[in-house]
Amino acid sequence: MDDLIYEEFKGTGNMELHLSRKLQERRIFPALDVVRSGTRREELLLDAETLRKVWLLRRMVAQMMASPPGGAGYDITTATEALLQQMRKTRTNHQFLDILTKNAR
Repeated sequence: MDDLIYEEFKGTGNMELHLSRKLQERRIFPALDVVRSGTRREELLLDAETLRKVWLLRRMVAQMMASPPGGAGYDITTATEALLQQMRKTRTNHQFLDILTKNAR
């Protein structure tokens, strides 16, 4: 029943937040599926530079979870743990995105 209600309202929302049971079972919090979650109109919420960095972040996480040879082949827990480890090294989201894009070059 919940799935039916979700599908009915899915098109009306601005944001989709997907949680991962696998992350929750491993006690990795927040148990957020970064690749599947997002906001439809991010371009209205973020400036162009920040938006570019957020898209890069999503592409990097998706590539971490993609199968080799194109990706690293990590499962969602390994990819999320790596992401959280990098986030803990910074004090702000802005600083995190700056470091992320410097490392991506």
